[in-house]
Amino acid sequence: MIQNVHQRYIHASAASVGELLESLSTKQDRLWPRGQWPSMRLDRPLGVGATGGHGPVRYVVDAYEPGRSVRFRFTGPSGFHGHHAFTVSETAEESIVLLRHELMMTVTGLSRATWPLFFRPLHDALIEESFDRAESETGNPPAVPAKRSLWVRVLRSVAALPKTRPSALRTMSGSLRR
Repeated sequence: MIQNVHQRYIHASAASVGELLESLSTKQDRLWPRGQWPSMRLDRPLGVGATGGHGPVRYVVDAYEPGRSVRFRFTGPSGFHGHHAFTVSETAEESIVLLRHELMMTVTGLSRATWPLFFRPLHDALIEESFDRAESETGNPPAVPAKRSLWVRVLRSVAALPKTRPSALRTMSGSLRR
């Protein structure tokens, strides 16, 4: 079982961080680091049953509490079995909120190699940049923004090559679903 958790304390109200969560996959998305990463896209507004994904990662929303949490169950790539979720939780301190992203899954087949070598480093960088964005959007930019590792920069440059991107991703993830 893979359990990958990222969390950050944000100096803001739960309502303001909840608004960031609510903007996921919209044209005014204020949480996802779109422009820097493949955009999160859903076939309808955020809610149970919405389907979509980002890049080669596909999912369906299977749990949703507006402004508090959203959970996405993986439908692709082949070999990903589980979910990822964002939650917003109040803390004992006024105006400090815990923003958490949790990925829990098992991997089978080729994904046993692609998760640690390809998907995990990119996932970790994307989520940390998302948290940086959350802090900036609530008026408190991070003191030390996330930095991409050399391996993440290499993977991004290889994946960005227009002629090799779809076939490279298809090879790494089994089958690329759009």
